[in-house]
Amino acid sequence: MHEAPLLEGEGVRLEPMQAHHAGGLARACADGRLWELWYTGVPRPEAMTEHVEACLHRRARGQQLPYVVVGRGDGRVLGQTSFCNIDAGNRRVEIGYTWYAASAQRTSTNTETKALMLAQAFEAWRCIAVEFRTHWFNQRSREAIARLGAKQDGILRNHQRLDDGSYRDTVVFSIIESEWPAVKRHLAARLARHAAMGGH
Repeated sequence: MHEAPLLEGEGVRLEPMQAHHAGGLARACADGRLWELWYTGVPRPEAMTEHVEACLHRRARGQQLPYVVVGRGDGRVLGQTSFCNIDAGNRRVEIGYTWYAASAQRTSTNTETKALMLAQAFEAWRCIAVEFRTHWFNQRSREAIARLGAKQDGILRNHQRLDDGSYRDTVVFSIIESEWPAVKRHLAARLARHAAMGGH
């Protein structure tokens, strides 16, 4: 659980984050001005190099496995995601630090990205649970997580203090090992519907 393999699907490729990805990530976050959403932690384009360096530092310390989501058709950087809160002893991991360019939202990008990551977690690493966390006020993220087939575990009240001084209530979801076969079929069916409607 401490190595980040390249993960490839039909429409997206998940590349282990490298310093050279900063430019593409800056362009992706400018698509929709994602840093203006107060309940997310998306950096401004001019801060992306520093952000990537921080992610790579956490990877070196074994705290995070950051990925860049790339469209296979045109090679465009669509966003980022990560394995984090890695608990190898208990075979648990969280999928987080996820955001996508506005043009990649409401497409099959998130579904395929999560399908690839969940398969890595449950089938390669033999995880017993995969967790997702999001801000209480990030309704779009909560709905997207639920659409994957994850179940809500609970809410961590006053979980984090944000840069603006407000407190974040964190909603926790998970998929457990016994649920993965059904979730895998569900995600495959969603991707098939996307493909039937004209692709990604």
